[in-house]
Amino acid sequence: MTEFFQSFGMSYEWAWTVATLVGIITISLLVMFSVAMVIYVDRKVLGAIMMRRGPNVVGPFGLLQSFADGLKVFLQETIIPSAANKGIFLLAPIITFTVALAAWAVIPFDAGVVVSDINVGLLYILAISSLGVYGVVMSGWASNSKYPFFSAMRAAAQMISYEVSIGFVLVCVVLFAGTFNMSGIVMAQQGHGLGFVNGFFFNPLLFPMFVVFFISALAETARAPFDLTEAESELVAGYQTEYSSMAFALFWLGEYANILLMCSLCTLLFMGGWLPPVEWAPLYYVPGIVWFLLKTFFFFFLFSWIWATVPRYRYDQLMRLGWKVFLPMSLIFVALISGYLMATGHFS
Repeated sequence: MTEFFQSFGMSYEWAWTVATLVGIITISLLVMFSVAMVIYVDRKVLGAIMMRRGPNVVGPFGLLQSFADGLKVFLQETIIPSAANKGIFLLAPIITFTVALAAWAVIPFDAGVVVSDINVGLLYILAISSLGVYGVVMSGWASNSKYPFFSAMRAAAQMISYEVSIGFVLVCVVLFAGTFNMSGIVMAQQGHGLGFVNGFFFNPLLFPMFVVFFISALAETARAPFDLTEAESELVAGYQTEYSSMAFALFWLGEYANILLMCSLCTLLFMGGWLPPVEWAPLYYVPGIVWFLLKTFFFFFLFSWIWATVPRYRYDQLMRLGWKVFLPMSLIFVALISGYLMATGHFS
């Protein structure tokens, strides 16, 4: 894209700046539109599994329901509790929303279709996703209410616990791929399974890590059965209880942007990203971005399916799973995978 703007007579610096801004705006708009659509899909899947209709009134097949909800919250009054810390109270949803969007800067939708193809893309995502806990803690503390504060403490402990396991799973992927670059990780999966399957999920050493990553992604984004931060019988709406209008909507948008991010990471790290499922020449006629979106929305469907069918964990069960099962398991597999790769001469 930089070359395209240079063709208009711009210097390289200005062309790079404009190209980067256009990329950021394009990705942000696409993510926001996708969030609106997946909220609709979420409600439709839940409705189908629970034998209800779901949204079906606003627009054809109810497709405009998410936009109507967005307009409704935009027109509502933002109510700030009198005892709240107003500055931090308003800053918290902005941080949550901004951090959720910033992580998409290194997500490649296709070969070369990425805002910033940096060499440490995976580390960047791990660092950015870790910042999301600040928005949660700030919102719970600034509300000056017990329910949001307790929920924020729960959410912080939950997110930090499962990020540890996710970190070790990423180490396993990096050991096989030999790079932290997201595009490099995708290309390392080409023909990885028996020479014709594109994806690390087919590897018997990495498949258990794929399962751990997927379940940890559910916990990291506080989706059922790990939505203990907003258990209706205990914590009302969780750390968002005191929020209304666009402040609440920013939390909602950030939450779904993070869910889509985790679905895209499942696609990029284990399912071959924009590559077709198998090495068959006719499949490469389908644009890579189509494969990427199909795989990502398949994982989102799994997220919705699990929400509708699996009962909620108790909080002690949630923490036990993270610290006593996933953490030791991921550590063991880091040792197994590194030992296997050393023995087979992979690093040489």
